[in-house]
Amino acid sequence: MSQSYRLTSTAQRHIEAIGEFVAAENIDAALKIYDAFEAAFAMLGAMPEMGHSRQDLTDRPLKFWNVFSYLIVYEPSTNPPTIVAVLHGARDVEQVLKRP
Repeated sequence: MSQSYRLTSTAQRHIEAIGEFVAAENIDAALKIYDAFEAAFAMLGAMPEMGHSRQDLTDRPLKFWNVFSYLIVYEPSTNPPTIVAVLHGARDVEQVLKRP
């Protein structure tokens, strides 16, 4: 069975940083977050139009989906959908998405 989504190297780094940060205080919470991300990625891979657009944050054809206090940013038009970033909601998402 092929994977229903693709992670960019940037998104992978975000996930690893989130896991390390949370695991420093609570390994069980970090594992719960990883599981929730995995479930959300699979769901978005199966139904890529589920997310919402945020033209106030980017003019790129990206969609957004929340998991806990994190924002999954993905490109639904690719096959499979591409997860481009996973960011804490308190970050300046607009600025992060402007970076190359």
